[in-house]
Amino acid sequence: MQHLFAPEWECPPGVQARVTLRSGGVSRAPYESNNLASHVGDSAELVDRNRQCLQGLLPAEPTWLTQTHSTVVWRADEDQCPEFADGVYTAMRNRVCAVLTADCMPVLMASNDGREVAAVHAGWRGLAQGILAEAIRCFRAAPKDIVVYLGPAISQPYFEVGADVKNAFDLAASKRYFDEDINASFCPSGHSHKYYADLFRLARAELRGAGVTSVFGGSRCTYSEPQRFYSYRRDGVTGRFASLIWVDR
Repeated sequence: MQHLFAPEWECPPGVQARVTLRSGGVSRAPYESNNLASHVGDSAELVDRNRQCLQGLLPAEPTWLTQTHSTVVWRADEDQCPEFADGVYTAMRNRVCAVLTADCMPVLMASNDGREVAAVHAGWRGLAQGILAEAIRCFRAAPKDIVVYLGPAISQPYFEVGADVKNAFDLAASKRYFDEDINASFCPSGHSHKYYADLFRLARAELRGAGVTSVFGGSRCTYSEPQRFYSYRRDGVTGRFASLIWVDR
C-alpha cells in the first residue's frame, strides 16, 4: 500500500501531484508514523528514513523549505534557495515542489499547459499577508489559466481564532480583492471575541478575486481525520505530512 494519494482535481497533462498520509513510516509516538519534518523533535534518523522512502516514489528528492509563515515564494529556476520560504515555484521538469503542514493549508498550483507548478504553505498569517498572490505572480500563465488544489487543512468547525485573525483579513481585504465579504468566512464561536474561521473559503475568495477560476479541494480536514493526517491543533506535539507537485514532461 502506498501511503499517499493523488489529489482529486483537474490536474493538467504533464503534471503530477501527491499528498502523503501519516501512515506507513517508521517514526514513533507521538510522531507515528510517516513524519517528514525535521524540526518538530522527531529522531533525525527516522525522519531521514521516511524521506528516503518517499523519494523512492518520486522522480527526484523534494525541495524541503524552512517554513516560517512568511510570504516568500522561491522561484526555484532562478535563485539559490532562501534561508526561509513558504512556497516554491518551478517550470523545470521533475523538480519536486513540496510543503509540510499539520493544520495549515497546503496549496498546489499548475498552469493549464502543464509547464509551471507551485506548492504553497498557507497558514492564516501567510494567507492574510498575501502568499497566494505572491505565488500567482511567479507564473507566466495568466490567473485564468492556473488551476489550484486546496489540500488537507483544519476545517472551520475546529479552527477557533481570536479577533486578531479576523482583523488581519479585514486589513487584507482593504488591500487585495476578495470576491466575497470577508465576514462570510467567520462565525462567532460562542466565546468572547472568538470566531470559527474558514481557511478554505478565504482562499477561494482571494483566488477568485485574483482571476483564478479553477479551484478544487478544500474538503479534507486534518483535525477530524486523525488516522490520515497530522494536526497541531488537535495533538500539539506531532509530525507533518507533505503536499508535492512537479512537471513530469
